[in-house]
Amino acid sequence: MSITAERKTEVIQKFAAGEKDTGSPEVQVAILTERIQNLTEHLKTHAKDFHSRRGLLVMVGKRRRLLDYVKKKDEARYKTLIGELGIRR
Repeated sequence: MSITAERKTEVIQKFAAGEKDTGSPEVQVAILTERIQNLTEHLKTHAKDFHSRRGLLVMVGKRRRLLDYVKKKDEARYKTLIGELGIRR
């Protein structure tokens, strides 16, 4: 359900603005998207896992707030981010 360290490093390198950037909104959204995808796959096989479902909803809400922040700051960054991640709005 969680993301492996190697995969997390790959995601950070892909979306980081600088070499030591690990906390920008783009990186956070990308990591949350990866975790959401993993948890969605888990819930397809374990439909009655309501505790994980609640965690999924919390992560989706957090990602939505981060995306709203990016959109408010820079619309172009927002559009490229959702395009790269394949998130629909």
